[in-house]
Amino acid sequence: MKFRNFPMVAKVVYGRGSFDQLDEILAPKRMDGRPFIFMVDDVFVDSDVAKRIPLHGQDKIIFISAKEEPKTIYVDQYRDEIVAEFNQLPSGIIGIGGGTAMDYAKAVAIMLNNPGSAADYQGWDLLQNPALYHVGIPTVSGTGAEVSRTTVLTGPTKKLGINSDYTPFDQVVLDPELTTGVPKNQWFYTGMDCYIHCVESLTGNYLNTFSKTYGEKSLELCRNVFLHKDVRDEESQDELMMASWHGGMSIAYSQVGIAHALSYGLSYVLGTHHGVGNCIVFDQLEEYYPDGVKEFKLMVKKHNIDIPKGLCKNLTDKQFKTMTDVALTLVPLWENALGKDWKKIMTREKIRKLYEQM
Repeated sequence: MKFRNFPMVAKVVYGRGSFDQLDEILAPKRMDGRPFIFMVDDVFVDSDVAKRIPLHGQDKIIFISAKEEPKTIYVDQYRDEIVAEFNQLPSGIIGIGGGTAMDYAKAVAIMLNNPGSAADYQGWDLLQNPALYHVGIPTVSGTGAEVSRTTVLTGPTKKLGINSDYTPFDQVVLDPELTTGVPKNQWFYTGMDCYIHCVESLTGNYLNTFSKTYGEKSLELCRNVFLHKDVRDEESQDELMMASWHGGMSIAYSQVGIAHALSYGLSYVLGTHHGVGNCIVFDQLEEYYPDGVKEFKLMVKKHNIDIPKGLCKNLTDKQFKTMTDVALTLVPLWENALGKDWKKIMTREKIRKLYEQM
């Protein structure tokens, strides 16, 4: 048997206030005065967070909108704009924000050192060259993007990540203080992304002791935050940030499952954000994850969250087909959830029926 030799984030700093060490962390990586490019969620325009970013020389902040899921066309545009403005490769790319900002940072760092379009690399292990030095700084907890070997992108024909050993960040800064003020719905949906990661990993065919260890700890932390607490205090911020890290590690060494596969279809056709999309799908998957869905519904009730309904009630046959086509491209996810014979279990008709319930 040949075991996969997966990469991990090379360096990580954790602690409340650790964001203030960013200048010190970046200093040794500055190359001949070449700038750092900071890709920052635009919620931080004119904020204290933006003012604390350590800018030097030609360093540049690009504010990223998280209203849409990351798209390959925008990755290519950002890459081209950076090359045109500086006429040289920057020292590195720093992503500050939620999963969208971090995925853009990963993807742009990759595309600054690889030819063609980001769409050319949607899939597994397709990159020719390493990414530029890149740093991830999450400001909301749950996506696992800070530790994942994937940057999830919507391309011209599919929604599929750039899954590569070159994708993970070289450095991550985990500062729970940065998650202060996250709106309740976003806090819940993103946290549930982490919870669903764990359920899919821990019940999947790809499970191993390495991923199980991380997944079980993440699940424990999610339960503590979403089932056993009534307030979002500093301890909850700390715990959810660690849950996100551990959940991301769990799926890095195993895989996600049905909720993520179907959520990709929703996102591609309807533009549904990843976290809420996972919640919409998972709410309908009691047949496949009975214990997880039951617990999820308790969390929804406890925090008085409205899971959107009726998204697919007016879709055309063509839209249903496109969503199904996108979901079916994610073969490792289906194999993890249902085994090698998954196509006999999850037919196109079954997928259509599930989408119709959403």
